[in-house]
Amino acid sequence: MILNIAPDGWETKKNIIKVIGVGGGGCNAVSQMYRDGINDVDFMVCNTDSQSLADSPIVNKFSLGEGLGAGCRPDVARNKAVDKSDEIKEKLNDGTKMLFITAGMGGGTGTGASPVIAKIAKEMGILTIGVVTQPFRDEGTEFLRRAYEGIVELSKHVDSLLIIDNQKIYDIYGDLSILEALPKADSVLKTAVKGIAEIITGHGYINVDFADVKMVMKDSGYAIMGSGMAKGANRARNAVERAFTSPLIKDYSLRSAKNVLINITSSKVEALRASEMEQIIKYVTEYTGNPFNFKRGIAFDDNMEAGTISVTIVATGILVNLTPPPMFQKERDMGEEVDLDENEITVKQNPEPNNNELAIKLSPFNMATTTIYKPGVNIIDMENETAYIRRLRKEEELRKLEEEN
Repeated sequence: MILNIAPDGWETKKNIIKVIGVGGGGCNAVSQMYRDGINDVDFMVCNTDSQSLADSPIVNKFSLGEGLGAGCRPDVARNKAVDKSDEIKEKLNDGTKMLFITAGMGGGTGTGASPVIAKIAKEMGILTIGVVTQPFRDEGTEFLRRAYEGIVELSKHVDSLLIIDNQKIYDIYGDLSILEALPKADSVLKTAVKGIAEIITGHGYINVDFADVKMVMKDSGYAIMGSGMAKGANRARNAVERAFTSPLIKDYSLRSAKNVLINITSSKVEALRASEMEQIIKYVTEYTGNPFNFKRGIAFDDNMEAGTISVTIVATGILVNLTPPPMFQKERDMGEEVDLDENEITVKQNPEPNNNELAIKLSPFNMATTTIYKPGVNIIDMENETAYIRRLRKEEELRKLEEEN
């Protein structure tokens, strides 16, 4: 047996970053992160399903309720989490400064309990980041509806929220086996957490610390986080493009970003050149425009392969058009074409500095809105189309119509 003995009054090193997996999907993702290994991060899982907790390698775990599951009922999981509020506070009151909450939206536990945990953490002054998945379209309208409501509710209680669209697994990794394809969504979470952890705990030539991360992410709404690595010719542009084009992250209008943080890591052999530093900033602003807050950091890694650079980017305050799943309405003919401009939900950075909650603008139709369906257009493509892309498409259609006339 090994005993760790320290003088009275000395504190052992505590990690300020914690990742908690909530529900089945969240537990699976965090368990995989734990197996892969990330330094300077603590892991925790919670679930209403005791068997799921027993199967997890995470030591720090707790059960919500009697361990029998939530039966795809978010209200049941929400109530069980509220009953455990004191225990949740105790587990977070250990020096945690930043909390990642990961969950799969659409089921019971992740959808219902995540907002409760987020609310508790934020009230404790912890920087709270949500990383959640949207379900596959073929999981059914009810599952999609629960996911949509869960995302909207969670957005009220986190500082930043990153959404991973599982549907893109079909589109991008369709040739892979299910065992190979499904973990791809978990890799996005790992990239986000690992990138942030390394930014905060690393020692850079131009340093980025927790205060910088907090400036970019606190009360900032929807976010995109990505990391890209490249070497050889055009490595500056290639690293930035790979950071911004994670295939499973939803298509956001990045030029609406209010805050951007960049951390560049370079090998010491064939190190980053001054001209490449300028190029990286230029390429990033091509994606984001000129954000209100912009912070950069530079570090050199002895262990990186010669000639390699890595770029980690955090962009927050992004406008998102979060469209509800199609639902049948008694009042509306489903064959009628509807202009979505009146039916979108926009979640954006709070314009009122004295209010910490995210401003959510709800349409009069709320959950009963419909998607535009047009002959000859793939329905899934229409559902995934962002407002920005739709506007460009409409402008192009109008231009062609004017040319024909």
